[in-house]
Amino acid sequence: MTAASLPEARDAVERAALIEAGRKLFARPCTFFYAAQKIDQLPPPRGPEIALCGRSNVGKSSLVNALTGQNALARVSHTPGRTRQLNFFDLGEGRLTLVDMPGYGYAQASKSLKADWQGLMFDYLRGRPTLRRVLLLLDARIETKTADLTAMELLNEAAVAFQIVLTKADDAKPWWLEQKRREAEQLAREHTAGHPLVVVTSAETGLGVPELRAELTALAAPA
Repeated sequence: MTAASLPEARDAVERAALIEAGRKLFARPCTFFYAAQKIDQLPPPRGPEIALCGRSNVGKSSLVNALTGQNALARVSHTPGRTRQLNFFDLGEGRLTLVDMPGYGYAQASKSLKADWQGLMFDYLRGRPTLRRVLLLLDARIETKTADLTAMELLNEAAVAFQIVLTKADDAKPWWLEQKRREAEQLAREHTAGHPLVVVTSAETGLGVPELRAELTALAAPA
């Protein structure tokens, strides 16, 4: 079965089928297989890739672990900005590759972001033929930062489809979370490369994880 995007699911039965397809794919083995610090160190393209990016400490590693159900697959650092390389994870023996990108800074993110991403990050985004989508993670608890807006512009410039994923939703008040979701949807509409569906997630409670799995399964290689 070829999965469609969840908003396109016509009824509850089809939606359930998409969720189940995502569960099955992400229940398969997922293993770290490569790390690159320079553009000429990237592994050869081998299948569809999904990259995760966001500000340092936004929860990229926690989301990777939640998606795959492996608590220690991606290293969760309590030191913002520690990851300085592209980390590649193979899911389902070649069906999908997850790429954990370096966080784009912390307190001084807006000043350093463009320079950093025009190096390894921007070259990867612009030139990787197997890259199907970038998940742009935003912290649901706080306001959108200038660095996040700059990241959207860079993704747009690189002509890379990106989808906003709100993280840490379990720690946000319902009224704030709804406001944040609406803001994210508007930001997506303002960018040609933005995907219309914003996924609200929590690595702690599992909120939104099945839906995100279904979205990514739609981009995976056929079984």
